[in-house]
Amino acid sequence: MSPFERIGMDNLLSAEELEFAEKMRHFYRTEIPEDIRFRNAIGQEMSKDDIVTTQRILNKHGYAVPNWSQEFGGQDWTPVQHHIWLEEMQLASVPTPLPFNASMVGPVIDTFGSQEIKERFLPATANLDIWWSQGFSEPNAGSDLASLKTSAVKKGDTYIVNGQKTWTTLGQYGDWIFNLVRTDPNVKKQAGISFLLIDMKTPGVTVRPIQLIDGGAEVNEVFFDNVEVPVENLVGEENKGWTYAKFLLGNERTGIARIGQSKVALARAKAYAQATKTSAGTLLDDPLFAARITKIEAELTALEFTQLRVLSTQEKGMDRPDPRSSVLKLRGSQIQQDITELLFDVVGPQGLDFVDSDEVRKTLPHGAGDAMPHYFNYRKVSIYGGSSEVQRSIISKAILGL
Repeated sequence: MSPFERIGMDNLLSAEELEFAEKMRHFYRTEIPEDIRFRNAIGQEMSKDDIVTTQRILNKHGYAVPNWSQEFGGQDWTPVQHHIWLEEMQLASVPTPLPFNASMVGPVIDTFGSQEIKERFLPATANLDIWWSQGFSEPNAGSDLASLKTSAVKKGDTYIVNGQKTWTTLGQYGDWIFNLVRTDPNVKKQAGISFLLIDMKTPGVTVRPIQLIDGGAEVNEVFFDNVEVPVENLVGEENKGWTYAKFLLGNERTGIARIGQSKVALARAKAYAQATKTSAGTLLDDPLFAARITKIEAELTALEFTQLRVLSTQEKGMDRPDPRSSVLKLRGSQIQQDITELLFDVVGPQGLDFVDSDEVRKTLPHGAGDAMPHYFNYRKVSIYGGSSEVQRSIISKAILGL
């Protein structure tokens, strides 16, 4: 492990926390297949099998969903221990548990669902026996999510769902989708929303891929045409879905900071720069390039200090979003984008031939050929989970009181 990977961390932790970090570090590097970790470390896209394999190993040892209640696989850890669990996972290049399962729908069901719906879904969700998709955004309801129009009309013991969701990440793998639906159109928009679970094999559900600028089809449109959903698939109370959605987004924003992942990506950029020869030595010797790296390192360290400060004062088992998570999401997104830009700049014009030039790929550092698609793909991180503009609005109102 490079000294940079540990920057800031060890100086902030107690002896017990350092011992816990070493335990996690050893587990990730001995129990998770090395070939999966290597592919993840060099930026290759993780396959569905890679993600499922990893999560099932984590779940077997009690490390897949530590943020859930202990009854369903959670751990009685402090907020700082949760941070260490994720940080060490990312530093070891272990694919993180599928966020739709582990940090989105799982905590919502665990916190607001009935005992029956918990027992029905949570074990399979933790073990990735169910691959969940997220049905939140719509063509005209993205940042203004409460304007969603997908309807669920109750008829007897079923809801009839009609509408469209978009930007459904990895929806092509989805078994079930957790949906925000409008169950009461006659009240203010936030008040008439419910949280509904839908089997994606139900007649009337159609998934259509969206071609992206990075060459992939990671996201999808999902259409609902008179889809019949049992009333028992409602989570919590009808028309309380906006409360559950805010809780979910608060959990999502903290994880989106991805500090450990950014450290690994920045270490990659430095290694590529060291391997890139210039007239004065290597690209890493260039003062302007070195200054860019130093600036990102300082910002990343400051973000980690901020996250640990937030965690050290966070109430255990909060059932409401912490508005300070918006600070982490805002800055974490910006840093991730800065690093992908740095990686792309190291590769230079050669990266433009990443699609169909094996000869060019051979001249690049191992894994660097993915720099360009990653650069384009990461434009999304300042949008999903609430755009940067939305985060600034939350910070100004909920933290600064403006």
